Parts: sequence; structure tokens; C-alpha cells
Amino acid sequence: MSAPHVAVDLGASSGRVVTGRLEDGQLYTEEIARFPNGPVPVPTARGERLHWDVLSLYSGILAGLRAAGGAASVGVDSWAVDYGLLDADGELVGNPVHYRDARTDGVAERVFEHVPAEELYAVNGLQVQPFNTLFQLVAAAGSSHLDSARDLLLLPDLIGHWLTGERVAELTNASTTGLVDAGTRDWSRRCLDLLRERYGVPAGDLLPGIVAPGTVVGSLGPAAGPASGAPLVAVGSHDTASAVAAVPASTPSFAYISSGTWSLVGVELDAPVRTEEGREENFTNELGVDGTVRYLRNVTGLWLLQESLRVWRERGREVDLDDLLERAAHVPALACVVDVDDPRFRPPGDMPARIAEFAAETGQRPPETGAEVARCVFDSLALAYRSAVSRVAELSGAGVDVVHVVGGGARNTLLCRLTAEATGLPVVAGPAEATAVGNLLVQARAVGGLRGDLWGLRRVVADSFEVRTYRPEGGTAEWEAAARRLA
Repeated sequence: MSAPHVAVDLGASSGRVVTGRLEDGQLYTEEIARFPNGPVPVPTARGERLHWDVLSLYSGILAGLRAAGGAASVGVDSWAVDYGLLDADGELVGNPVHYRDARTDGVAERVFEHVPAEELYAVNGLQVQPFNTLFQLVAAAGSSHLDSARDLLLLPDLIGHWLTGERVAELTNASTTGLVDAGTRDWSRRCLDLLRERYGVPAGDLLPGIVAPGTVVGSLGPAAGPASGAPLVAVGSHDTASAVAAVPASTPSFAYISSGTWSLVGVELDAPVRTEEGREENFTNELGVDGTVRYLRNVTGLWLLQESLRVWRERGREVDLDDLLERAAHVPALACVVDVDDPRFRPPGDMPARIAEFAAETGQRPPETGAEVARCVFDSLALAYRSAVSRVAELSGAGVDVVHVVGGGARNTLLCRLTAEATGLPVVAGPAEATAVGNLLVQARAVGGLRGDLWGLRRVVADSFEVRTYRPEGGTAEWEAAARRLA
């Protein structure tokens, strides 16, 4: 049997190593390894910092590669914006800081005092997120770590460097930093000059050259065991880029929701949309596979439920997720809704208490049981999806006939049904493992194991994985009323 392609897929709560084999036009996947991930609070002279335990992640990756055996190719994807710093000896300068760390609080507002938000948006096309890499670098200005750095590598590129010795910046992830010109698809001189001249951050000297997804970066070294010598392919290394590449659509008139800890809701375009209206509504242009643009809104996703489950379990209350979802389906619809993007929900903490606080502030009865909290989260997410799908279609001019849900949320029957009802559009759910699938297919094409354009890759997805369609029932009047409640 020929060696498989191997996807390293790093998420905010866990990492995985997944193999993929192509046979008769179908992709067969197998999860080989899974390892935990999460923020680690560490006391420092500047106060407590949230870090990623990237060395533990790397150890899990190496174990997974060895378990996979030989590899036809390897690709790495992860969440966006976070980075590692290397010194002159190539040593890691501290563990990467977690994007939910409070060090960037208020930084965006300080930056906009020197360069208008609309001027930056005209260049990078990015929504304002306090954790964008540009703002992280401003927050880190003057720190000993940054002062001693000679290279800055985004997380998947850092892992790739350790595997191969090569230093690159893959385009789809680079485009989330705020440092890339969305039109030229290269580092923005305007943004790099801003960092150097205003904040003394020599980002232009730290950043490697940008490569497109599908580029063969180098060969894996001996640490990868049986996979050593395999080509490392720069896939869509932003996990959403890989997930959207695996949307099993057959026509361009679709919206997508990449549903996990975050929910990325948008459409696929040929060129960025950098209008003032889009900027005011916080829509973003992230670059995708094969020259595409992911025009989307970043919506807080299942994070609210994940944190609620963590808090309950820490308090000794074991919760069976399947049972919770079953009970949530029987809670009255739209009894309580929250703005999932309210800043109070961003950091880790007691999410049920924060939801109750928001409900009380808006004149609603706070949810009391676990099922009521879960139903509030799902109703609120569907309401946020409704708004994002409607506005992204209007702002981009793209026609939307169907919504594709990929990622872990595709398994959530209740959330998918509510999304169909809220949007008034059919929802096609699956594959749940879209990120790994997109990663694997881009690899396979790069090393000659598969041919075709992006739509050809999507045909393989459609032929390989079962999906489930949810059709809207009834009107959307109740959802409109709930939206007015939040407004």
C-alpha cells in the first residue's frame, strides 16, 4: 500500500494527526493521534500571561508522524494570528502568547490614534480584532523577547521550520496578521513602516517571504521518524482556509460557516471587498486557496459552550454532551438570546454567569439549567449566523442559495436546524473534518497525487463524505423579533 498524505491539524482545544489515502477518486481518512491544547496562564513581571504550550504540541505532532509511518507528504494548519519568535541561534524565545491574552486590550484604539482605521482597512481589508498580529506586535514593543528576536514565524510555519529547517510565511495565515496587502497578496510596506517608525518594531526584518498554498517547502528531517524525507507542503495553513477548500459545493452561490471554537461566516470571492460599509460592520478579507478571497465575519462560536462545560466540570458537575444537546432541543426557542460577540465572552471564565449577567441587563430571564444555557448559546449563534449571512451577501453582491456548515458544528443537529430556520436557507452539514480534508487534498495535488482546480477538489469531497441537509420550516418572524431584542 502506498504511503498516505498526513495532515497536522492544530485547534484551540486539541491537535490531531490525520492520514488520507486517495482511491478511485475518493479520500479515505483516519485519525492517527490526538493531543490536548489550551491556554496556560504564567506569572510574569508584566502580570499574568496566557501562553500556548507549543513544545507539547510539537511533541504530540512528532509522535503522530511516527505512528503514521511513511508519508507521501505532510501539511500543517492551525488557528491564525499567533506566532513564535526565534533568536540569532534559532532558539525559541519563550512560548507563544495566546491570542486571548489581555495584553492587546486597548491597543487597536491606540494604533488608530496614529493611522485611521479606514486607512488600514483600505490596505489589509481586515476586521478589527484586538488580537490581530499587528496589534500583538504593538503590545509586545519594547519587550525583551521581541528585542532579542531575529525571526517571526506564524504557528504552522514555526512547526514547519522545526520539521524541515525552512522559514516561510504561508499566504492564507499571513493574510490574517493585518500586515499583508489584500490586493498585492504580499507584505504591506505601509503596515511594516508603521510598526518600525511609530513603535520600533522591525517586523520587515523578522518576517520571511510569503509562499502560496500548494508550495513544497522542504523535506522532513530525522525527528519525524518514518516520515523523514517526505515533502512538507504549505497547505492553506490557516485552518479556515483549509476548511473552506473542503466545502462540498458545486456552484459559487453558497455561504459557508466553518463552525468550531470560532465560527467563520462568509462567501468566497475572486477579489477583496474593502468598502467603508464593510469596514464599519467588521467584515474581513482573508486570502484563500487558489487565489480566492474569504470575505467573512468572525463570530464567536462554540467557545461559549466549551467554556461552560469546562466550568461545570471544574465544579464537579459532570455533563454528558449528547444528553445536554437532547435536553436543549426541548427548551422553548429564543427564550433568551445574547450577543455572542460581546467582549465579556472573549476571555476564559465563568461563561454561564456572564450569559446570566447579559440576560439580566437586557431584561430577559437568565437561563438556569445547563440545557437552558446550551439552548441560549445555540439560539444566539443561529441569530448571529442569520445576520452575518444576510449582510455578507449584500455587501459582496454574491448570491447565496445554500449555507454549507463544516467543522465540528456540522455534527450538532440542533444548531444546524436552527441555522436553517434563522437564515431561511437550506443548510448542508459536513464534512465535520473539513480542515484536515482540505489540508490533505491541497497536499495531494501539490505532489502529483491529484489533479484539478479547487472545484475538482470539492468534487472529491462530495464523492467521499456523507452530508446532511436541513431545510427551513416556517417563517423567520420569531428570529426577526429576537434580533430586535438585541438591537
